[in-house]
Amino acid sequence: MPQARLTRSSCGPQMSTDDIAADSNQKREDMSQRQLPIILALGTTQTLAWASSYYLPALLADPMARDLGVSSNWIFGAFSASLVISAMLGPRIGRQIDLVGGRQVLSASNLTIAAGLVLLGFSQSVAVMAIAWLVLGIGMAMGLYDAAFAALGRIYGTEARSSITGITLMAGFASTVGWPLTAWGLSHIGWRDTCFAWAAANILIGLPLNFFMLPAIRGAKQAAATAAKPHVPLDRTMVLLAFIFAAVWTVTGAMAAHFPRILETTGATPVEAIAAGALIGPAQVGARILEAGFLSRFHPLWSTRLACLTHPIGAVIVAIFGGAAASAFALFHGSGNGILTIARGTLPLSIFGPKDFGYRLGIIGAPARMAQAVAPLAFGLLIDVMGAKVLMVSSALSLSALAALFLIRAEHRPD
Repeated sequence: MPQARLTRSSCGPQMSTDDIAADSNQKREDMSQRQLPIILALGTTQTLAWASSYYLPALLADPMARDLGVSSNWIFGAFSASLVISAMLGPRIGRQIDLVGGRQVLSASNLTIAAGLVLLGFSQSVAVMAIAWLVLGIGMAMGLYDAAFAALGRIYGTEARSSITGITLMAGFASTVGWPLTAWGLSHIGWRDTCFAWAAANILIGLPLNFFMLPAIRGAKQAAATAAKPHVPLDRTMVLLAFIFAAVWTVTGAMAAHFPRILETTGATPVEAIAAGALIGPAQVGARILEAGFLSRFHPLWSTRLACLTHPIGAVIVAIFGGAAASAFALFHGSGNGILTIARGTLPLSIFGPKDFGYRLGIIGAPARMAQAVAPLAFGLLIDVMGAKVLMVSSALSLSALAALFLIRAEHRPD
């Protein structure tokens, strides 16, 4: 008796390998098209938020200090306190985004940043100025990268990697756009009216984009009313990630504050140091384009490990060739920093999944924000003592983060 055979056709129509691939490509294209408006909106609001908060002291600290009759150290001290406030509020803000989505929180951030800027513009004393920066710290906790990453994780889940890369690609120009605009305002309308202008931009540009472009989450109010505090254990991986980002953000904060000064200790002229510093922004953007293209094929652990190597490589080059290699150091440092910004969102997402993603980001990011607040002062003191050898400290921090990364396995481990 002939043996019966089951064919593919006997079980109904089947898709060929080419059909499956085409369907997969179509789904990715559809996802990209759905993400694009939100990426453009969040990229714009992130550029605005960074330019009108984090990047302000670099240009406004000195004129503010002169007007208030104090040292500029008071301004930077208040700014550091705002970063600490931002770090402390991170887990709470992340949990709120997990519950209700990013629309409400990011929209409220524009109002809060605007309020802080208005208060800063009206300040006539150190006390009022300090309060203004504390308000800005709350706004930064609600409106900078961690909040935006959490919002994207809430919308797209595990597919949020490309959108996270997209908004950092746009917001990488925050200093490129923000500093010239702030400098123009400082020279034409003064620092107070510049604060008022940035406040108006948050209300007229940032608020509508965040409110109307981010989707509302169905049942968010009911979920927020009944949800218990999530249990996110501080396991080995969480601790390692917190250490990794604290180490690399210490380097980032120190370089942002002292990059030209450090290069001058290596023998670079002031002109060479400033010209090299101008390459950091383009290097960050170039690295993020690489992350969006070639590196997106691999687990974020691999791109993060690569990013932790670039700063030490640049430091070795400048140690060998001196100030003449300042530009090479800037390119290496900037490219690594560009990828590390993305990894702050994509690496925890790839390991733990989207559940309680915002809350995790807040916990993991809190030590990094505090380290970023302390780094300028700590490295300023180290430069006075060590000179160019301070790059040994920054390189050691980067390499310690790299070593910690090798203790984490490249697998998805949703709780």
